Amino acid sequence: MSTPPDRTARTVPEPLDVDAVWPVAAGTVLWFVAFLALLPFHRRLVDAGHEVWLWTCLAGGGLGLIGLPMCLRQRAAARQSRAAAPAPPEG
Repeated sequence: MSTPPDRTARTVPEPLDVDAVWPVAAGTVLWFVAFLALLPFHRRLVDAGHEVWLWTCLAGGGLGLIGLPMCLRQRAAARQSRAAAPAPPEG
């Protein structure tokens, strides 16, 4: 049986500083636009057994509205953390 590779040589990568506000906002808007686009076809969707499409779009928009304040708080915390962090040494 072979021995597992030595994993102690790996360095831990720095966390990514990602600002997710715009992607979440754009996705939320797109989910609501899709809901509004499907709304006139509600009866046809029900008849075809695809009414879930309409409610999936509404749920996507609702979840985006829940996620947007979380992204805004994360952005504010990241900015505050960067402002309070000591400057990196020069050299």
